[in-house]
Amino acid sequence: MTIPLMEAAAGTCGGKAGTLGALLRAGLPVPDGFVVPFDAHLAAVRDLDLARITGEPDGPAAARQAIMARPLHATVIDALGRALDDLGDPPVAVRSSAAGEDTARESAAGQHESFLAVHGVHEVADAVRACWASLSSPRAVAYRAASRRDDPPSAEPVMAVIVQRHLDAESSGVMFTPAGQDDPTEIEASWGLGPSVVGGTVTPDAYHVAEDGTVTRAIADKRTRLDRRGTRLVVSDVPAHARRRPAIDDETAARLAELGRQIADVLGGPQDIEWAIADGRTWVLQARPITAAPPRRPSSYGATDVPAAALTGAPGSHGTVTGPARIVRGPGDFARVRPGDILVCPFTDPAWTPLLRIAAGVVTETGGVLSHAAIVAREQRIPAVLGIANATGRLHDDTLITIDGTTGTVAAAGA
Repeated sequence: MTIPLMEAAAGTCGGKAGTLGALLRAGLPVPDGFVVPFDAHLAAVRDLDLARITGEPDGPAAARQAIMARPLHATVIDALGRALDDLGDPPVAVRSSAAGEDTARESAAGQHESFLAVHGVHEVADAVRACWASLSSPRAVAYRAASRRDDPPSAEPVMAVIVQRHLDAESSGVMFTPAGQDDPTEIEASWGLGPSVVGGTVTPDAYHVAEDGTVTRAIADKRTRLDRRGTRLVVSDVPAHARRRPAIDDETAARLAELGRQIADVLGGPQDIEWAIADGRTWVLQARPITAAPPRRPSSYGATDVPAAALTGAPGSHGTVTGPARIVRGPGDFARVRPGDILVCPFTDPAWTPLLRIAAGVVTETGGVLSHAAIVAREQRIPAVLGIANATGRLHDDTLITIDGTTGTVAAAGA
């Protein structure tokens, strides 16, 4: 009922687990663990008739409730207990590995549940069940609908679940390996655990590592960090003296770039990689094909091309669009969003994916260009500008604005 991560293959354990298994077999630094394969999910939902439930009003919520209400079979609990004992029963990360996830066509970035700092067989069992149920979350359903709008109807989605040792990261982030021979490795980094970077709740440091190893960097004001405290995740303020200190030095950035090259060689193409540094060692947490590369500011672009009154942030997703600003500070504002609005928000959590199907563009106050939401914006082909301080205060509802996601600017329409 469980498969060692070292032996995981995409056909039985999903793309995410299959990739990590391949990297482990290649001798690369991936935290050890195991996988609850597709078969366990299929057995757990076989008689629930999820296709019928999902087709009813409020179907996705009913499907999630049906899965969460069903205890895992005793054989699965026993298998989880044995596998956890083999790891030494440490705190673990429990992460989705759905069929179709982390492929060259669809990243499904942040669309399914993951849990950190989980300890004990019963808590792991609950997290496994929650990962399964997240296949029916509004954001996952919306993402699949948008990604496969031109496809014929397909079989019900299926999910495997990865269980790995939890790493208490000193710093972590995301890396995009070069897409072309002369392209740099792009790295984003911040303090603490990775969800701060991939979830867009901090603006991370940005590093560009050229083919010859030359490093250029832009250091951000990293105000918060996420860490484990026992079995809880805690957000805390970064001390003032560390906010503008580099989360990694240039030597570490160059080593990450070399690790990225090794991973791309093993997997056969440019990769989007999540990494962490714990106890002085660099670890690979995830790798998937790059589905949507971030914009690169043209070398000819200069200050004279920016409207005088424009706000400037990081270019997150190609394109230019004009529309009414819609201030969205949280889920309570979702109902106010109309097709063609430009979202202006503190950050975009992956749970906001359904909004990206109707919004014309996105402006955020924090977040990096390698975050999950920025990736999904690029996959949905809507412009995004990230990291404009106090954007929700400087812009106002229904004001007509033009955003340029290639150059990273926001201006009043016609300016």
